[in-house]
Amino acid sequence: MTTTPPPPPSLHHEVRGAGPRVVMAHGFTQTARVWGSLDDELARDHQVVMVDMPGHGASSELAVTLVDGALHLARVGGPAAYLGYSMGARFCLHLALACPRLVDSLVLISGTAGIDDADGRRARRGSDAALAHQLDPGRSGDDPVPVAVFLRRWMDSPLFADLSHEAAGLEERERNTGPGLASSLRLAGTGMQLPLWGKLHRLAMPVLIVCGEHDEKFTALGHRMADAIGTNATLAVVPGTGHTPHLQRPDAVAGLVRAHLAEAAPG
Repeated sequence: MTTTPPPPPSLHHEVRGAGPRVVMAHGFTQTARVWGSLDDELARDHQVVMVDMPGHGASSELAVTLVDGALHLARVGGPAAYLGYSMGARFCLHLALACPRLVDSLVLISGTAGIDDADGRRARRGSDAALAHQLDPGRSGDDPVPVAVFLRRWMDSPLFADLSHEAAGLEERERNTGPGLASSLRLAGTGMQLPLWGKLHRLAMPVLIVCGEHDEKFTALGHRMADAIGTNATLAVVPGTGHTPHLQRPDAVAGLVRAHLAEAAPG
């Protein structure tokens, strides 16, 4: 008797609007519903696919690497424009390099192509492992830190100093689980990402790189990515914002994204 293997697990996602397809990949500790009003803006004239990324929201039990997570994202997104923020930008970047025919255009908000230095990656893996242990200590006997407490510590980072409580979407982030967030850190954290800088020139689709004026680190990374990609890359620095320009000024970012998608659309 033969048995049919079960289908691969799928990322939870929500679809809204009608028009050209845009797949949205959120950042660490967020969910498909933490986009401020950016998703509302884009859904006015696009079909928006908002995805719970691996380890997050209703996809909390899907524990995968960046490479495998990018393939899961491709399965639910299909041919589309892909927009990713921070962690989501790294998933989208992996997808664009692995499956370029699926990616009509690419938007990377506060993203990076990885840490060049091996010692730097090792140090980042160590710090991410310590955070993961707080959320999911396993058999160590330690008590896990409640997600709500972890989130408030996470949002106290200087990266989010200018972000209001309302814009941060803390209540929605609390849908996440400790083990899910821990798996994301352990498998898809920045320290686990092999640097992609030497591959960026392969990206032939239109690429929009968005960063915040006050986020000096990621603005520098944005300039570096744009230079490495070439003439098909555009860098936009959003005034008065930090690491979360899409949450701080969703109207401005929506305008940038809409203009990019219109220009990238086939004639």
